[in-house]
Amino acid sequence: MSAAADEFKNIHPGKHTPMMQQYLRIKAEFPDTLLFYRMGDFYELFYDDARRAAELIDITLTARGKSAGQPIPMAGIPYHAADTYLAKLLRKGEAVAICEQVGDPNTSRGPVERKVVRVLTPGTVTDEALMDARRDTILAAVCIGDGNDDRVGLAWMDLSAGRFTVSEPAGLSALAAELERLQPAELLAEERVEQPGALAGHARVLELPPW
Repeated sequence: MSAAADEFKNIHPGKHTPMMQQYLRIKAEFPDTLLFYRMGDFYELFYDDARRAAELIDITLTARGKSAGQPIPMAGIPYHAADTYLAKLLRKGEAVAICEQVGDPNTSRGPVERKVVRVLTPGTVTDEALMDARRDTILAAVCIGDGNDDRVGLAWMDLSAGRFTVSEPAGLSALAAELERLQPAELLAEERVEQPGALAGHARVLELPPW
């Protein structure tokens, strides 16, 4: 559950303003992703997203208005400067969903229709304006055996260069060395109670259900 939704999970949705109902509905679809919610000439972030972005990229955290009787923490960036802030967030291992106004404000009844038009993650970005020119943008995935199965699998790709490689490192030490060499921007791994130390220290480790 998203932090914003969790913050007000015991409040009936009807007690929120129509705009915040729309925001929370969209945010619930992207619980682990910062949501850039377009409002006029700004992208706004609310609740825990606003707090996190303010801490990571040094933007002002404010509280404007109320919804369900509670102040709304928010932070915003001008849409024309979005690439600068997006690049900073991606380099810090954050994923961002871009939610645009797709309805016509002149004909809309209630909040203007909005929807997420793209999702940016550190390992899948291909826009040069958002990439770190000092390093390759690599998305990696690991598969580590359980119990008596000590096999290790590693796959990685660089979308911008069209490279894809699969390998079977000889154990966790070899995996750690290869990840240290690659420095992936994003790392996919199976959900575990405790991840092995070989995965430590990487900007974004996304844990997924067993596949």
